[in-house]
Amino acid sequence: MNACVDVGLAPQTISHDVLAEKYLKAGETCADDVFRRVARALASAEKPDQQSHYETLFLANLRAGAIGAGRIMSAAGTGIQATLINCFVQPVGDCIQGHDDDGYPGIYEALREAAETMRRGGGVGYDFSRIRPRGAQVKGTASLASGPCSYINVFDQSCSTVESAGSRRGAQMGVLRIDHPDVLEFITAKRTPGRWNNFNVSVGVTDAFMHALQADQTWHLVHPASPGAALQEQGAYQRSDGLWVYASVAARSLWDTVMRSAYDFAEPGILFLDRINQDNNLAYCETIEATNPCGEQPLPPYGCCDLGPIILPRFVRHPFGMKGEAQFDMEAFAQCVALQVRVLDNVLDVTVWPLPAQQAEAAAKRRIGVGFTGLGDTLCMLGLPYDQPQGRAMAVRIATCMRDSAYAASVALAKEKGAFPRFEVEGYLAPGTFASRLPAALQKAIRTHGIRNSHLLSIAPTGTVSLAFADNASNGIEPAFSWTYTRKKREADGRTSEYTVEDHAWRVYRTLGGDVTQLPPGFVSALQMGAAEHIAMMQAVQPLVDTAISKTVNVPADYPYDDFKNLYRQAWHAKLKGLATYRPNSILGAVLQTTPVSTASATSATVDTVCTAAIDPMRAVIERRPQGALQAVAEKVEYWTQEGHKTLYLVVSFLPVATADGVGVQERAIEFFMPLGQSGESQQWITSSMRLLSLAARGGFLERALGDMRKVVWDRGPVRLGHHTKQDGSKVPLWHDSEVAAIAYALQQIIAQRNAGNATEPVEDELAFSEETSDQAPVMVGKKCTECGAHAVIRKDGCDYCTQCGFTGSCG
Repeated sequence: MNACVDVGLAPQTISHDVLAEKYLKAGETCADDVFRRVARALASAEKPDQQSHYETLFLANLRAGAIGAGRIMSAAGTGIQATLINCFVQPVGDCIQGHDDDGYPGIYEALREAAETMRRGGGVGYDFSRIRPRGAQVKGTASLASGPCSYINVFDQSCSTVESAGSRRGAQMGVLRIDHPDVLEFITAKRTPGRWNNFNVSVGVTDAFMHALQADQTWHLVHPASPGAALQEQGAYQRSDGLWVYASVAARSLWDTVMRSAYDFAEPGILFLDRINQDNNLAYCETIEATNPCGEQPLPPYGCCDLGPIILPRFVRHPFGMKGEAQFDMEAFAQCVALQVRVLDNVLDVTVWPLPAQQAEAAAKRRIGVGFTGLGDTLCMLGLPYDQPQGRAMAVRIATCMRDSAYAASVALAKEKGAFPRFEVEGYLAPGTFASRLPAALQKAIRTHGIRNSHLLSIAPTGTVSLAFADNASNGIEPAFSWTYTRKKREADGRTSEYTVEDHAWRVYRTLGGDVTQLPPGFVSALQMGAAEHIAMMQAVQPLVDTAISKTVNVPADYPYDDFKNLYRQAWHAKLKGLATYRPNSILGAVLQTTPVSTASATSATVDTVCTAAIDPMRAVIERRPQGALQAVAEKVEYWTQEGHKTLYLVVSFLPVATADGVGVQERAIEFFMPLGQSGESQQWITSSMRLLSLAARGGFLERALGDMRKVVWDRGPVRLGHHTKQDGSKVPLWHDSEVAAIAYALQQIIAQRNAGNATEPVEDELAFSEETSDQAPVMVGKKCTECGAHAVIRKDGCDYCTQCGFTGSCG
């Protein structure tokens, strides 16, 4: 039975908000309406005379806690042409168009297929390792290749412009092998702010590399494609196996580069490719090179994630032992898992497929992923610390029950509906595969009857479904992040709201009369345990999951770097399939902010006040302009275009508002206009823009509006306004891509000057706009500089060099 119902918990406001935003459709008002829609849609795959029967069973299972992943809960039964599959792997070949020699789609064909997949609602993972490296020969055009990283830029931009079904941006995972010649560029790419914002990235690491690392050996960066003449002159050569060695590096040095990026930027993640393929039930007919964006599903080309987590706290009886001995109902859980297998198998038959190749791959192997969410809260409610052996032992019991129930149910489905078409019993049960470790009775049943689904288990992150349907139970296999925390949420108009969110187990404990100021030992959050305990839980559960586990190992900001590096070696020795870490720091910031809640306020809070959004006074909506005069700043803005020197006067009005803590006052820009009497073609659009910016300012999304203006490009050449300060303290002119962008920059500086004038700290950068230089703009002699914006980058001594500011490109 639902623990929420048992203890009389009213839904949290955040749960209703997420439910309404992500899952409710026209005419639906609550989670049960969603369950009815989903049950009806998935039962439609059954024989007509059985559909009503299975609709009733599926609905009961949803109410019991067997929910679908986000795409299923959002799109099933809606009639929209969106996929019910969360994620796919998209193959990418080593050619521009058509298919390469191994049948993989060319880069732009893969881009088209990925765009269609994201448009239908699916995230996409890619292995870019087949693309020839920078400097390789392209014989068809007598040119040199630009390398996979340049094409990842294209995929990233495509993702940012393709809106997925359901108004959701598509998630992406980019993988590159540790032996690819461009792996160093790949590892460090996301150190550049703004690059690959729509990608998670992981390095595919082989056992051979890990052995080379242990032995402190040299490592070859190789590819089948021939390097250009310049690289061959520098020493590139062909090995006896036919691969070209582009460079040789110290394995330890390469590993340190990976680790330093992971330590400072939380990426790249690590995939242990050999372990993934050795454990694969279908090793006899496929090779896996990539995963879905969150890493819990290693998949072959065109493979899919058909996922359905089960809410574990629903199966805890007598939580915290307050009304009897706390127990986990394994029998009820096993029944729930068995029916979930049928549900997810039906998803494959009723979903819309973005691509025929995806449908064919799914039909041939019928991969599904039964999983769970709320493990951390379940252990809390059973009084078992997550970071202790007894907690891991219970997790193993739950995962074992899930494995055996799922595989038995799939065998039963095979007897009814047939085994998956690519099933070959000797390969499937060959030594080393996951299936070869199943109990003898299950292996015998598979030999006798076959099995309906090649893979059955996957433990995924469950962020929004956990919020919407599980009362913020801890996410997936993770421990709770915090018992109460502030969650930032971006609204449709660009504003950011904040919600105080309470962990489900914490709420249950408080409601049952527990003292939340003195939590029992079973309450252990992600930030309270060591990294080794995170890995230990993965090590305990991974052998019982036939695909993989999405889990983040949290470490504190001051975690020693050498210890951090060892975590990944520990993961490899533990035979994990991958590892992702998160260390909060000044570069990354914090995803969630924990918020202390006093006992008095927490106990007496109603459901409406518990999750009241803490609105930033600088972003709150102001319905109308206040009456009377406002304090204002008038600035003379001087800038230079190809037409010469220009002058403009702008006025910005400010409104005093309270600071977020309520104890001070700050000034908020609220109105923009241009005084009368100025003439010229450009001033007309400036006047219009000022009115629109005033609306944006009162709507609370001024920063985004100004940021968008900064990106505007025109064909009249660059505009010079302001200065760029180099690292040595010297200043060079700053260039913008258009007059629109320059005016937006000027307004940002006016606001910054106003805020700095009211601050106690001095302003570090000079914000003056006038410049004592010639009115004649200089002739631009090259491509755009990424540092100062001037179109003045030339090739000098084999490197990119900016003649305006002295910035040196990749050679610097």
